[in-house]
Amino acid sequence: MIEITRGDSPLVLGLPHTGTDIPDDCLARLNNTGRAIADTDWHIDQLYAGLVNGVTSVRTTVHRYVIDVNRDPSGASLYPRQNTTGLCPTIDFDGLPIYRDGQEPSPLEVERRRIAYHAPYHAALAAELERIKAIHGFALLYDCHSIRSHIPFLFHGTLPDFNIGTNEGITCAPAITETMLDICERAADYTAVLNGRFKGGWTTRHYGQPTQGLHAIQMELAQSSYLASEAPPWTFDKVRAERLRSHLKSILESLSVWRPQ
Repeated sequence: MIEITRGDSPLVLGLPHTGTDIPDDCLARLNNTGRAIADTDWHIDQLYAGLVNGVTSVRTTVHRYVIDVNRDPSGASLYPRQNTTGLCPTIDFDGLPIYRDGQEPSPLEVERRRIAYHAPYHAALAAELERIKAIHGFALLYDCHSIRSHIPFLFHGTLPDFNIGTNEGITCAPAITETMLDICERAADYTAVLNGRFKGGWTTRHYGQPTQGLHAIQMELAQSSYLASEAPPWTFDKVRAERLRSHLKSILESLSVWRPQ
């Protein structure tokens, strides 16, 4: 359920949305839209694999339709007054129901899933961040995400290729943001934005405490930058991906050697 790869560099990768596992009791209640699991961060673990040595990664294999480990466990919205999905989503990114009529999880079921899946992921992530902080005096969490570039229910127009989130500069040192943004803006034929539609999910906001030696930043990639098509079967485009990986490698290498001043 939780996959951990341990390294000794200051960098920790969070992989909250690459999992596709759905327990049978939940799967039986999903409708055809839900069973399509379109809102997966397709191939993100493959995209980042092997880019730099020494990084730690924490991944859940459970799909976000079971519970979204990048949402506030209280159920509070990360984006008030904007369309979004919740802790245990009942709609997809197009606003369509994912459960059969009357089969949505009850509050008791949501709490059961929180304990079974959300809490263990964050216990593992917190433990790795503390382990790395004990080695270096600080830790840097890079939360890995991707999403379709066209989703009218969530945002207007076309999403930039690189979407960097720091909750308006709160979650990490300015130099980290500047380093990432500079690499993204210099990447030919790519677009980038800082704290646009995606400002960092609960993970980034929860762990990003620079004064305590914990820095966090989210990268939301447009899936058009590395998939053959943003539609089933969500094929990994090796040519596009290798172009993108060269820039992601530059980012992770730079973050791996960054140190607080």
